[in-house]
Amino acid sequence: MQDYIILCDESGNHLGTAPKLDSHNDHTPLHLAFSIFIFRKNGDVLLQQRSHLKKTWPLMWSNTCCGHQKLDEDLKTTALKRLEFEIGITQADITLMLPKFRYTCEKDGIVENEICPVFVGTTEQEPTANPDEVEACAWMPWSEWMEIVNRDDQDYSYWSKKETKELLETPAFQDFLKQFKES
Repeated sequence: MQDYIILCDESGNHLGTAPKLDSHNDHTPLHLAFSIFIFRKNGDVLLQQRSHLKKTWPLMWSNTCCGHQKLDEDLKTTALKRLEFEIGITQADITLMLPKFRYTCEKDGIVENEICPVFVGTTEQEPTANPDEVEACAWMPWSEWMEIVNRDDQDYSYWSKKETKELLETPAFQDFLKQFKES
């Protein structure tokens, strides 16, 4: 079954759909996506290494989960389904933190061009990687992730570092992080 992306304008208005794999190329049209950062009670963030089978950014380390919005489905529902599909987490409490995150980046001739709302959340479940999607998973202390975000490290996705920098400028995310300092 072929996956589709939702094409959009700069305001996020739907313009139609296009085949996902065929659309990710050197002229990828603007489309809707999402990202998730999952934390556990001690404040560690869950990162994933993208599968070697992926067309885009294979073996690159990134945030917990990414995906594309679905037609006629609530964004949070789509995000939770993708979280389960990619890393087997079925019990997560997620909150939309960056509703209008937008980025473009290029690697190996493939361009990402997305309006990509960012969720953050918590779980106490351990990941179970889907090998078609994820090569490996790792819990990382937030302080260690901050060091990576602030250096030019090509092993980590551009978008996950940019999302993190924007999250850090968001008061609601600062409040979210406080729960880990209190526990």
